[in-house]
Amino acid sequence: MTRMTPFSSPLLLGFEAMEKTLERATKAADGYPPYNIERIRGHNGGGDCLRITLAVAGFCESNLDVATENNQLVIRGKQVDDVERDFLHRGIAARQFQRAFVLAEGMRVIGAELKNGLLSVDLDRPEPEHHVQKINISVKD
Repeated sequence: MTRMTPFSSPLLLGFEAMEKTLERATKAADGYPPYNIERIRGHNGGGDCLRITLAVAGFCESNLDVATENNQLVIRGKQVDDVERDFLHRGIAARQFQRAFVLAEGMRVIGAELKNGLLSVDLDRPEPEHHVQKINISVKD
């Protein structure tokens, strides 16, 4: 039996890479770190933007990496365990994480800010240019 996917329609051409990206994104089920996504007023009075805020308490700027890879925003965090400390109780683990968000065509990262244990990454999508291309039809005898 053939598996039907949202992109298997014959009217959707060239979306195979998008389908694979969506499958990868849905498999990442780890809930750490928790995050919010909100719509914010655009920078410089522009249109709406998005802000992704991750709770990264205990991470400093050098422990975090924010990058775009293909059509994904990938946020990684890695803490180094301090071996010189002698814990009587260890409830706050030094752990690493990777959180990926699939970006729509044209989305771009405006910037990232770390404040009070929250990492905020702002994104926007400029208005796309609408263009129409006329295709000539050749006649063969």
